[in-house]
Amino acid sequence: MESRDPAEPMSPGEATQSGARPADRYGLLKHSREFLDFFWDIAKPEQETRLAATEKLLEYLRGRPKGSEMKYALKRLITGLGVGRETARPCYSLALAQLLQSFEDLPLCSILQQIQEKYDLHQVKKAMLRPALFANLFGVLALFQSGRLVKDQEALMKSVKLLQALAQYQNHLQEQPRKALVDILSEVSKATLQEILPEVLKADLNIILSSPEQLELFLLAQQKVPSKLKKLVGSVNLFSDENVPRLVNVLKMAASSVKKDRKLPAIALDLLRLALKEDKFPRFWKEVVEQGLLKMQFWPASYLCFRLLGAALPLLTKEQLHLVMQGDVIRHYGEHVCTAKLPKQFKFAPEMDDYVGTFLEGCQDDPERQLAVLVAFSSVTNQGLPVTPTFWRVVRFLSPPALRGYVAWLRAMFLQPDLDSLVDFSTNNQKKAQDSSLHMPERAVFRLRKWIIFRLVSIVDSLHLEMEEALTEQVARFCLFHSFFVTKKPTSQIPETKHPFSFPLENQAREAVSSAFFSLLQTLSTQFKQAPGQTQGGQPWTYHLVQFADLLLNHSHNVTTVTPFTAQQRQAWDRMLQTLKELEAHSAEARAAAFQHLLLLVGIHLLKSPAESCDLLGDIQTCIRKSLGEKPRRSRTKTIDPQEPPWVEVLVEILLALLAQPSHLMRQVARSVFGHICSHLTPRALQLILDVLNPETSEDENDRVVVTDDSDERRLKGAEDKSEEGEDNRSSESEEESEGEESEEEERDGDVDQGFREQLMTVLQAGKALGGEDSENEEELGDEAMMALDQSLASLFAEQKLRIQARRDEKNKLQKEKALRRDFQIRVLDLVEVLVTKQPENALVLELLEPLLSIIRRSLRSSSSKQEQDLLHKTARIFTHHLCRARRYCHDLGERAEALHAQVERLVQQAGRQPDSPTALYHFNASLYLLRVLKGNTAEGCVHETQEKQKASTDPSPMPTGPQAASCLDLNLVTRVYSTALSSFLTKRNSPLTVPMFLSLFSRHPACLLLQKTLSMREVRSCFEDPEWKQLMGQVLAKVTENLRVLGEAQTKAQHQQALSSLELLNVLFRTCKHEKLTLDLTVLLGVLQGQQQSLQQGAHSTGSSRLHDLYWQAMKTLGVQRPKLEKKDAKEVPSATHSPISKKRKKKGFLPETKKRKKRKSEDGTPAEDGTPAATGGSQPPSMGRKKRNRTKAKVPAQANGTPTTKSPAPGAPTLSPSTPAKYPKLQKKNQKPSQVNGAPGSPTEPAGQKQHEKALPKKGVLGKSPLSALARKKARLSLVIRSPSLLQSGAKKKKVQLRKAGKP
Repeated sequence: MESRDPAEPMSPGEATQSGARPADRYGLLKHSREFLDFFWDIAKPEQETRLAATEKLLEYLRGRPKGSEMKYALKRLITGLGVGRETARPCYSLALAQLLQSFEDLPLCSILQQIQEKYDLHQVKKAMLRPALFANLFGVLALFQSGRLVKDQEALMKSVKLLQALAQYQNHLQEQPRKALVDILSEVSKATLQEILPEVLKADLNIILSSPEQLELFLLAQQKVPSKLKKLVGSVNLFSDENVPRLVNVLKMAASSVKKDRKLPAIALDLLRLALKEDKFPRFWKEVVEQGLLKMQFWPASYLCFRLLGAALPLLTKEQLHLVMQGDVIRHYGEHVCTAKLPKQFKFAPEMDDYVGTFLEGCQDDPERQLAVLVAFSSVTNQGLPVTPTFWRVVRFLSPPALRGYVAWLRAMFLQPDLDSLVDFSTNNQKKAQDSSLHMPERAVFRLRKWIIFRLVSIVDSLHLEMEEALTEQVARFCLFHSFFVTKKPTSQIPETKHPFSFPLENQAREAVSSAFFSLLQTLSTQFKQAPGQTQGGQPWTYHLVQFADLLLNHSHNVTTVTPFTAQQRQAWDRMLQTLKELEAHSAEARAAAFQHLLLLVGIHLLKSPAESCDLLGDIQTCIRKSLGEKPRRSRTKTIDPQEPPWVEVLVEILLALLAQPSHLMRQVARSVFGHICSHLTPRALQLILDVLNPETSEDENDRVVVTDDSDERRLKGAEDKSEEGEDNRSSESEEESEGEESEEEERDGDVDQGFREQLMTVLQAGKALGGEDSENEEELGDEAMMALDQSLASLFAEQKLRIQARRDEKNKLQKEKALRRDFQIRVLDLVEVLVTKQPENALVLELLEPLLSIIRRSLRSSSSKQEQDLLHKTARIFTHHLCRARRYCHDLGERAEALHAQVERLVQQAGRQPDSPTALYHFNASLYLLRVLKGNTAEGCVHETQEKQKASTDPSPMPTGPQAASCLDLNLVTRVYSTALSSFLTKRNSPLTVPMFLSLFSRHPACLLLQKTLSMREVRSCFEDPEWKQLMGQVLAKVTENLRVLGEAQTKAQHQQALSSLELLNVLFRTCKHEKLTLDLTVLLGVLQGQQQSLQQGAHSTGSSRLHDLYWQAMKTLGVQRPKLEKKDAKEVPSATHSPISKKRKKKGFLPETKKRKKRKSEDGTPAEDGTPAATGGSQPPSMGRKKRNRTKAKVPAQANGTPTTKSPAPGAPTLSPSTPAKYPKLQKKNQKPSQVNGAPGSPTEPAGQKQHEKALPKKGVLGKSPLSALARKKARLSLVIRSPSLLQSGAKKKKVQLRKAGKP
């Protein structure tokens, strides 16, 4: 009986018949499942899954190279070559190739034979012919990809014959077998190729030129074995007149085959190399490419020409480049770039950029060829406008000599445009246009100059790190000169005057140059290699340009400004230069640099608009002098003195005026200057900013700042003419135009009002009356009546059209003004962002909350347009990230504490009244920010007032120390405010408040303090059943226990406050459980508290630790562990000030002589007291009294004072509860007991000490009786006992008298 292959699982019937055990069958199936899953994963579409499965399969087979798994793997992979899923065949082919590469002992001929036997083309059915063909093809490719086929001569010959047989099935495989054959033969040796060549290549030239694969095989043989090819075919000239049309057809077929792949066919590049080798490149390019492929009007052929042009750049000489870049291919490429504007159209420009970038990067040592290619692409123009964009990334690959040459060419073309050297063209729509102005040379010159000036600016912008400083200065001076100055007479001192214009520089072109100059100024002012906006001399670029402008102004005989200066404007310029010299004396100050930048920029704007900038320049100089001449302020956060000079307010108004301009550079300068003056900001200056941001005032009232429109500037900055784009895409946009006409008609119908209808009816009725016919008759009107009616209707509709157009114009004007106002508000928000970022501790920041919330509310209601969205997003970002989440905040509120409390209450109430949760969230976060400010501030007046109230009251407990005493937060007020909000959230169905809001509140304000208030509320208790309430208490106790594990390890103020709050909550929890008579397991809690006792004692001398110790021992006392008594130190070590008041009183009554006192101390040191209490320092007692009785009498008062029993207490931290059994909650001390009993003093001196201590530690469960004391007195007593006040004796005596008086009343 044959043994079964382990890789093949047995069927259930076979397993039963053979008597196989279930355990063995399960092990076999488990092993086979892991092995079989590899083949499923190999066929999956994910590449990572396929590669991982293949690697796992190879690793699995390496452990069993001779087993049956190898045989099964080969069988499965060969079967997978012919599966029905076309995407799975290459996966199995690649896996088979890697398998053959890893196991070289597998014979290739055997594998090929198995493939041919599995998929025999002569015996396969017709329906399975296509999968069989692909299985044979992928099988050969697997052998080739393994890298072993070219080494195995026998397998190579069989594979070649199989591929030749597969080439006959062109309907299914197309040219794939011939391509595979060419790929295989390109890897074989020359000797092998000579042997195989007669079998694969026919000697007929017609067959060679019939397909790209045959031609590629011919070119391969010509390259590797030319002698053998010559013997086989003879001498062949592929570029003859007879063969050129055949080459064109072959290239056309190659272009069609790679249409989807979008790549250059290898045959085209091989023909190009052959033409260069045989020195027939001009013939090949002119006749095959330009006259052949390009004339076919076939886009795949055109793309092949473009790709061939890009690939040929590194192979051509300078003369050949000139031939290529001045021909029809580059012109056709320019037409494609201009017309391919629609989103779905294929755009070849990115691919051409890659070709040019690769060429420039590869020939860094040949700047002449770099310059030739870049100039050639810049010379391809559409009616004067180059087709390449102004910002072209390939310029970063230029070498410095090539970059200098390219900048010089651009400047020369700007001054003296050579239109004849350009490869200019017009699109079909431009040719059809009858407008003669489109073909004027002046228009072409203007378009070329506008492109050149923006190209110069983009070069500086993209190469500001690598560009030479001298070249940058040339570009900047060139732009400045031609923006604002005109040459009267050339001079050698100013090189810019030596080159005249061949075409006059028009005003429109000069405006474009001015716009480009300010864009360049922004680049130079923000980032450069030495320092931001500085040259190697350390001065800003704007300073050098102002010096150059001053030089030009001083040469009035040679140069004049475009807009001549008046005497007042020239004086303003001179005063600006004088102020710049004064600022150099304050160069060490940061704000001096900001003022200098502002002054320089406004000074340059004086050249552009002298009338507007003259007064502005004078105001800036006045503000600068006052700012630098005043003394520095002592505090940034204190309120501003009304005697403060108004220079800050004036400067803020100036910055607002600059922000109204559409210049991004002005926006940056305003931010920089405001960042240096915001520490001097006054409430009035802040109100100027808020007036712009306030939607109510800025929309209803006329703004004092005029916002300028930047649409003209944006049109100037456009490097391409939009009118031409509209002409190019006119055919594709016809549908959109028709839709626009329909919408206009609908809008026109909607504009018809009732008055127009009445007028129309009146005219029609008058026309009928004019005709003299009765209304019932339907006879036509006369000619005169019809003409009069037509005139009346025409005039009526003309008036209506004018009214409609006026309404539309007014509506568009309002929308434009609203858009400009929104843009202005977005810019002004920059100042707010600077203020909250650089001055978060300024008290004026608190005034920003409600204005920002007002903007957010309005924008959330009407956030339809993009501008509203941008305004909302920026405002929300400033409000949330820079204001509410700021790490620093105001710490000097002054008299604002009460107003902030009211504002917190108002914000929480507003949050509850908002229509939606997002708006409510902003108001709630604002209240949390104010809560944090109040909590982190110290209000001396509030603390002093609280101390006076507490002194006037009868409560003997001292003021809290630590964070609670330092905060001016009115916890009762804010607790009521947020409790009301929480109640509203829990009771109202559609409340805008959400759970995350209160979670944020609990995280900012510790939840322990809130739980202390809520656990004692009757309303909260009524919401829970008894089991639920007990479960809640257990969860709170577990959380508190977790928090107390780090007790005594607090390093920060927040951690210390958390420990205090946790202990306070624990004590409240004890009282609540005692009142509710709940039974909880306190074993874990006791162990945690005892474990933290040592770390708590180590930090006993830290600030605020006394309160923490008192709370700790109050909890421990509830658990039955008494606080250990402090041992008295030697009198020499302890100063007299540390003695208790009781010891001071006894010293006043008298003391023993030194001799007796010394003897008494020696005796006491030798025999310490049993109760562990230090001996009193009073007089000696008669020996007949008995020492035990005497010690008991002396120790009664100190024991009460220290709050500890006179009996020997257990060791500190010793557990009094049994850890093995859950203890019932221990009963707290009765409130109507005497102070000595509450503190653990024994009720009778005759009771045993150990028994009494045990009873006090584990009191019995019971119900407290009513105490004759009032609630206030009981509260005072508890506070006195917790804090261990020395005044306990006096208060206790008073309480006894009160009790006796109350008991004696009927």
